Amino acid sequence: MALIVQKYGGTSVGSAERIQKAAERVVKTKRAGNEVVVIVSAMGHTTDELVSLLKQITNNPDPREYDMLLSTGEQVSAALLASAVIELGEKAVSLTGGQAGVITEDIPSKARIKAVKFERLKKELAQDKIVIVTGFQGIDSKGDITTIGRGGSDTSAVVIAASLKADVCEIYTDVDGIYTTDPRVVADARKLDRISHEEMLEMASVGAQVMHPRSIECGKIYGMDIHVRSSMNENKGTLITKFSPKEVKKMEKSGLATGIAFDANVAKVGVLQVPDRPGIASALFSALAAEKISVDMIIQSIHGGKVADMAFTVSRADLKKTLEVAWKIAKKLGAAEVVSDSGVAKISLVGVGMVSAPGVAAKMFETLAKNNINIQMISTSEIRISCVVNGKQAKKAVQVLHEAFGLE
Repeated sequence: MALIVQKYGGTSVGSAERIQKAAERVVKTKRAGNEVVVIVSAMGHTTDELVSLLKQITNNPDPREYDMLLSTGEQVSAALLASAVIELGEKAVSLTGGQAGVITEDIPSKARIKAVKFERLKKELAQDKIVIVTGFQGIDSKGDITTIGRGGSDTSAVVIAASLKADVCEIYTDVDGIYTTDPRVVADARKLDRISHEEMLEMASVGAQVMHPRSIECGKIYGMDIHVRSSMNENKGTLITKFSPKEVKKMEKSGLATGIAFDANVAKVGVLQVPDRPGIASALFSALAAEKISVDMIIQSIHGGKVADMAFTVSRADLKKTLEVAWKIAKKLGAAEVVSDSGVAKISLVGVGMVSAPGVAAKMFETLAKNNINIQMISTSEIRISCVVNGKQAKKAVQVLHEAFGLE
């Protein structure tokens, strides 16, 4: 008997019909001789609708009440799915994150999961029930409901699966798995049978939207296999797993890339002619961090040893606040100007096989140059090369790189 954790996203439980289809799949898994725990997201655009409703009441919602409201979306899905399972003749129980023992930090809206006290989950499973848990939420030290940010249901599923030592965590979405790039951009993008946690973490963090980076990070930490599948068919999806040293070495010898991610939700900010002295970068980026603004790529260039230009990227949603902070700090530091560009995109080539393969960066840059695509910024990790380009050329950049690296 295997213990399987399944997670169904908003599109997979977006209507009564889809909830019934999900229930049939859950029951089929149970009747195959498995114990089953299910994590659910809110139906369709429920969370967005709740946020919109709240904005009609207040522009400055109380953080506790914000979480109290948003948590109701997943509770609706859980109760409906449990009812559908019972209707099919199996025992089921729906639990909130708190009832399931998901303990979080005392931080509304963006809490991290600290622990899962799984006694209630084990008790319900021992009674031969299918246990359905609300994703995206838990309770803090005061017993208040907290939410864990967008993509939180994926994280809930992986952490609960790891806590229960499940055999696999299945993530059901509206796509068939992980592709070499977005099939909507490259028609002959190829579905991957397997991808390492490290590669998927890089892909998710630089724009691939199938999984949330925090969930992949948890999978990597706990060594949890994650199977990304479509809830619309029975096809095998993509297994996100730990590669053996032998597999990694084989991929390094091949020098192959695994996939290409792109993110159009970025903006570039430049702080120009900053005095070149110790503490300047610290002052700027500490101020941004204090406002909870995440900075991605950073480049500094020196002019004659006296002044420097600093450029960095942030999400477009953070641009307005970033400019406010940057101008404030720039005046204190004696910088000449703050400029920005929201018409950019980030293109990232990812692959374990790139680690020790010479010429990968050169091939990427050469391919973009041949297609008259100018590179504005570059950053790298051990298994990733990212470039910022003009947003209007982003799709073309993905297409030419996908072909150049033989990913079709």
